[in-house]
Amino acid sequence: MAELINGDHKNPEEFYKSLHEKLTEHHNFPEEYLYKFIVPSDSGKITEIMKVFDGLQHTFTSRDSKNGKYTACTIQCFVLDADQVIDIYKKVAEIEGVVML
Repeated sequence: MAELINGDHKNPEEFYKSLHEKLTEHHNFPEEYLYKFIVPSDSGKITEIMKVFDGLQHTFTSRDSKNGKYTACTIQCFVLDADQVIDIYKKVAEIEGVVML
């Protein structure tokens, strides 16, 4: 299960409900949305993340940490609404070792 940085909510459903409210309030969907993840430097993990974005209009960039132990992934993706943003987060959260920023 993925880990959330600065996650004040212990209950994932409470977190996603709060996120939905914030997304609706601060974004004008449809639009480009920026996702950021940190994963162990393992091409398999990066491939798993990329599969979540299959079929979606997106750009992907990555950068290895100084010691090469982790990879920061940034994905700019066109999304239709807050529900789609959350659906993507939930799918990525199923990937072990991923830190969602």
